[in-house]
Amino acid sequence: MAGLNDDTTLFLDTLNHPLRADIEVLRHLILSADDRLAENTKWNAPNYSVGGEDRVTMRIQPPRHLQVIFHRGAKKLDQPSTRIIEDNARLLAWKENDRAVATFKTLADMEKSRLDFIKIIQDWIEATCV
Repeated sequence: MAGLNDDTTLFLDTLNHPLRADIEVLRHLILSADDRLAENTKWNAPNYSVGGEDRVTMRIQPPRHLQVIFHRGAKKLDQPSTRIIEDNARLLAWKENDRAVATFKTLADMEKSRLDFIKIIQDWIEATCV
C-alpha cells in the first residue's frame, strides 16, 4: 500500500474536522485499493492520482458526511457513451458517464461497503489509467 502523504495529514490536522477519524479510515481504505495511488491535497481535501493524473478525490465539506468523487481529472473530456465501470453494489451516484460520487454518512457505512468500495476503486483505476 502506498503511504499517507505527510502534507495531507498536516492539512487535515489543522481543520479540526468533526469526522477526522472517519477521514483517516477512508484515506487508508482508498490507498489500500491500488499501490499506484499517490495521495496529495487538492481542492481542500485528500486527492489520489496515478502517474500524476487525478482519479479519486474526497469531499469533506460540509462536515455532515464524506464523499468520494471518481473522475478523470480536472479538465472536461469527451463523454464515453456508457458508464466507465459497473457498480453492482449501487454505491455510486452518477453525475456523468465519467464522473460518480460515493457518499458515506457514518463509519459503519464505510465498513459495511468496504469490499465493494475497494472493487470500485480498482475498477475505476483500471478503466481510466490506460
